Amino acid sequence: MNNKLIFFVDDDKMMLNLMEYTFKCREGFDVRSFFSGEECLDNLNLHPSLIVLDYYLGEGESQAMSGLDTLKKIHKLKNDIPVVILSREKNKALINKFMQFGAMRYVIKDDFFINTLIETVENYFMEKLEE
Repeated sequence: MNNKLIFFVDDDKMMLNLMEYTFKCREGFDVRSFFSGEECLDNLNLHPSLIVLDYYLGEGESQAMSGLDTLKKIHKLKNDIPVVILSREKNKALINKFMQFGAMRYVIKDDFFINTLIETVENYFMEKLEE
């Protein structure tokens, strides 16, 4: 069985390391990490099974794409790739906006987010198997 390729996109190296480590240790997953939306988009040709995307990317760099911009681009180029948004932002309007633009799930970065993320990813692939 092929491993599922997951892209992690976050400008926080510690966050990327945590997610990479968590999923590399699990059976059936390959992981690629990117610091920017642009890097993620440049690598869509690798056909990820799922993308985990941070809302804030390149904080303070005005030309950096935001997570929302990246999501819109991904959806335009390859709208069959599920995207999970990660953010500390709990704003309902923002969450709705991400869902409107095709996000599969919005996960709040809290103390337990890694458990929520594991559950979200594993449930998604379980449902895919049942289809």
